[in-house]
Amino acid sequence: MSKVEEAKQRKNKKKKMRLLFRSSILIVLLAAVVFALVSNFTKDKIVVGVGEEAPNFKLERLNGEGGQLSLDDLEGKGVMLNFWATYCGPCKEEMPYMQSLYPEYKEKGVEIVAVSLDSTDLVVNRFVDQYELSFPILRDNNNQVLELYDVGELPSTLFINPEGKVVEKVSGALTLDRLEGYLQQITPQ
Repeated sequence: MSKVEEAKQRKNKKKKMRLLFRSSILIVLLAAVVFALVSNFTKDKIVVGVGEEAPNFKLERLNGEGGQLSLDDLEGKGVMLNFWATYCGPCKEEMPYMQSLYPEYKEKGVEIVAVSLDSTDLVVNRFVDQYELSFPILRDNNNQVLELYDVGELPSTLFINPEGKVVEKVSGALTLDRLEGYLQQITPQ
């Protein structure tokens, strides 16, 4: 083998080593960026499960009561926190059940709070009038509470005891019997 060929082989070997070294550094940097992105997106996410403390929130009231309502305002009461929308068929089915039980359970220290995910007040106000709803209706304009409570399917309902712990988390519409059973679980003693 000539010196020229040996020099070319050494040069090619050096190129391969540099390529391997640069590729390794690039892979490490790419892994670090992916890790940073995943960590950043997941670090602040709170997933509220059964047995956990319900995080506080504050939203505007819609149905003629005005002002804001926060979960902290309901301290010491059982809270049924229902996420719904007027375009949700199963939500329409359970609203009359919620309204029929509200006066009785309000007297027992349970508050029903419905968080609307609709985009306009007008649509929600028509719905409230149509179903003659008297419990607090809140509007989650930016889906902040929806995300805070990690709600997917509508309707979704969390039952929170007077100590502020989530007792049940239910996805889908509730029947009258099931709804009353859950309300009994969160009624203050």
